[in-house]
Amino acid sequence: QVQLVESGGGLVQAGGSLRLSCAASGGIFAALNMNWYRQAPGKQRELVASITRTSSTNYADSVKGRFTISRDNAKNTVYLQMSGLKPEDTAVYRCNAGYGVPGRDWGQGTQVTVSS
Repeated sequence: QVQLVESGGGLVQAGGSLRLSCAASGGIFAALNMNWYRQAPGKQRELVASITRTSSTNYADSVKGRFTISRDNAKNTVYLQMSGLKPEDTAVYRCNAGYGVPGRDWGQGTQVTVSS
């Protein structure tokens, strides 16, 4: 089982930026596919961005051009750089790891709130 701990969420104004981090332990990080999901109250869970073990990436249409997913295998960490934030980006963002979409293991989530 892989342990995942997210950080970097917070409150920002529309148009601002945040960088989320997900630190992984208990697995071979370089072998994992990594994903960021988000979910707001009353809304369906949404796959935001994915990065494979070979660093191929994919994004939801709603965030394409604004968000960037990356990984640092030396630090066992995946990142989600978010810019041009909109109120509709407000959600709990969760890190996910494994060999499918979704993977088996989930982080606890970090809250992102975008005002005005």
